[in-house]
Amino acid sequence: MKQIVLGTAGHIDHGKTSLIKALTGIETDRLKEEKERGITIELGFAYLRLPGGKLLGIVDVPGHEKFVKNMVAGATGIDLVALVIAADEGVMPQTREHLEICELLKIKHGIVVLTKIDMVDEDWLDLVREDVSEYLSDGFLDGAPVVEVSSVTGEGLEGLIEILDKLVEEIPERDIGHLFRLPIDRVFTMKGFGTVITGTSVSGTIGTGDEVTIYPQGISSKIRGLHVHNKEVNMAQAGLRTAVNLQGIEKMMLQRGNILATKDSLRPTYMADVVLDHLPSAPRKLKNRAKVRFHSGTSEVISTLVLLDRDELNPGETCFAQIRLDAPTAVLKGDRYVLRSYSPVQAIGGGEILNPLPSKKKRFSDVVLSQLEILHTGDEKEVLELFVSLGRFEGVAEPDLSFLANMSKKKLAEPLKALKAQKRITQFDKERSLLIHADFLDKAKDEVLETIAGYHKNFPLKTGLIKEELRSRTTGSRNPKLFNYIIKRLSQDGIIVQEKEIVRLKEHRVTLAQDQEKARQKIENIYAKGGLQPPYFKDLKEDFSGNTAIDVLGVMVKEGLLLKIKEDLYFHRRAVEELEKRLIDFLKKHGEITTPQFKEMTGTSRKYTIPLIEYFDLSQITVRVGDSRVLRKK
Repeated sequence: MKQIVLGTAGHIDHGKTSLIKALTGIETDRLKEEKERGITIELGFAYLRLPGGKLLGIVDVPGHEKFVKNMVAGATGIDLVALVIAADEGVMPQTREHLEICELLKIKHGIVVLTKIDMVDEDWLDLVREDVSEYLSDGFLDGAPVVEVSSVTGEGLEGLIEILDKLVEEIPERDIGHLFRLPIDRVFTMKGFGTVITGTSVSGTIGTGDEVTIYPQGISSKIRGLHVHNKEVNMAQAGLRTAVNLQGIEKMMLQRGNILATKDSLRPTYMADVVLDHLPSAPRKLKNRAKVRFHSGTSEVISTLVLLDRDELNPGETCFAQIRLDAPTAVLKGDRYVLRSYSPVQAIGGGEILNPLPSKKKRFSDVVLSQLEILHTGDEKEVLELFVSLGRFEGVAEPDLSFLANMSKKKLAEPLKALKAQKRITQFDKERSLLIHADFLDKAKDEVLETIAGYHKNFPLKTGLIKEELRSRTTGSRNPKLFNYIIKRLSQDGIIVQEKEIVRLKEHRVTLAQDQEKARQKIENIYAKGGLQPPYFKDLKEDFSGNTAIDVLGVMVKEGLLLKIKEDLYFHRRAVEELEKRLIDFLKKHGEITTPQFKEMTGTSRKYTIPLIEYFDLSQITVRVGDSRVLRKK
């Protein structure tokens, strides 16, 4: 069923609270101070059963200028505003400010109620009608129904109810949204129940037993019970005045301005990128780094306003800005907000959240401004592509993308599929659903290739880099999952070759310089002549200058010309292969061989015999059984 919330607006003492009591019988001024002073200080709540059967939730807001912040909190989540203007006073300062706040919050539907008509004569009422009509001619209430009532005599109340009933039918049903959010406007305790919070749910649905998180603190809890219009329910949805009984939460842990939401669905932030509309009625220019009061949901946070494309914003102008908050809050893309000046306090502007979790922005940057323009006016695919791009080399997980773009998993599916098909974004980590933009994937791949190429240039006798060393030399692919994805892709594309843990460019070949080629021939001759009794390499390398012998030896081992049997001990491949053939023939004939028999076969001392027989064990030619070796079965 469609749920509609009506909020009042208007100057102090214009009869908002009396009007609600006359309509519903409910006294919304509940505080002792409110009754003593005769003014509304805190938010009040009521409901009205309309002739058509729908239940209309009502939020009564304070009109006094000192409590406008409470009015902003109450205006969150309302679908329909009743602008209350007393017939004996007409349009007053808070009438104007409240209406501006409603316009900043993009409330689209409303009704004008002229109260206290019992206190004025017809001539005066005519003047007020004219004044109100002229004042409303430029705003969203131009052409809205105007109803004249007296809360004292009851005159006009029936007509007001009929018009409200008609308006509620005409107002389109709101988009429920993909996650539950309820900005908290009251926190109290009830004997036998514990902590209870109230607010107007602005999106999603929630049920008894569901797990929730309170932001920005990140406190986890569970729904113990739900009440809507003083009736216990099992489920509540967007557009309802809702009371929530929370499990395991103390009252002192919460306050107005906190947000109750689906478990782990939001992210606390100290910044928000926004589009800012400076009210034409604002008394002065807004300067860069001005201190302001940022109102979002039911919260008020002192903040610093950073103008991104200018130093001053004139009344009536619009620009992109970044709000830097003194305390954290939690918002979503598309949320409306209101700015009020730090001192003297009054509404000066507002607009729409573009990025709910940004990094610090550089001022006067064409790149930054073009990105914000996409977030402001781009389609779903453009917005998603940009958010993935902002993740740079770290990437963005799909659940985080859902939060950033304020889109459900179902709504994300189609544009993400298109972007993947166009290879604008790529999933490189299936386990965490991490996505990277094509621009940063290409940069990371180029960096890997440039690093390998540079290594080949500096170390031409090395086959390639060890994978982990390659990763440590890059900045774009420090993430192991991204690095492994890039190596796999480059290997599949035939650009690089991976041999165990060594990575090289496909076209890379080890080439020796003239002096190195001479060293190679000399070393080969030494080992070929040495046969099964070669010199230890430490005794050999002293005959060569610098690292020539070490570098050339590495190439010869990689080529398989020399075999490393143990540390510092190398044999010519031909000598080992001939020995292996004789060993296999012996074992096939005799079945086993002892170490002394193997020593006799090689004709060498134990310092060569033991490393050689252990080499054949490691090469899976032989296997030790007791004090003998037998041929390993394959």
